[in-house]
Amino acid sequence: MNIEKNKVVSLSYNLSLPDADNTMSVVEIVNAEDPLLFIFGMSGLPEKFEEQLNGLTIGDTFDFTIDPEEGYGDYDDEAVVELAKSLFEAEGVDLEEMLQPGHIIPMTNEEGETLQGMVIDVDDDSVMMDFNHPLAGKSMRFEGAVLDIREATETELEHGHVHGADGEMEH
Repeated sequence: MNIEKNKVVSLSYNLSLPDADNTMSVVEIVNAEDPLLFIFGMSGLPEKFEEQLNGLTIGDTFDFTIDPEEGYGDYDDEAVVELAKSLFEAEGVDLEEMLQPGHIIPMTNEEGETLQGMVIDVDDDSVMMDFNHPLAGKSMRFEGAVLDIREATETELEHGHVHGADGEMEH
């Protein structure tokens, strides 16, 4: 069976990103015990990622690099914004705990879209947030193997996501 639209794909891989001196370093290891499972064509992953896997079969290996333009885009300085600290105040919220540099906070923009923002800096009145995707501006190298391919269940196709290795809902 080959990887194609609406198949559930199971992968193991290493993800490498460039470090400060542009040397590729492994930042994520997804092993066979806890593989990446997704429905091909509905993954939400960069299109180029799926293109590289299209047609592969169980046991095939892969090694490819996705440039920022084909991945999560270039880093956008305008996506780093200063927000009033008062925007984060809500009953039962510990601002001190929530507004730590490095924390990711889901927020809603004017259009009602949910964005993930990372706290960069906090002062008395404001919070600097970075709404770039964490992998924006980075080349990503994926090295791995195809572990399994199966038909997606009708429920998985309706929901748009995998319900476990064998298609059953996980409890």
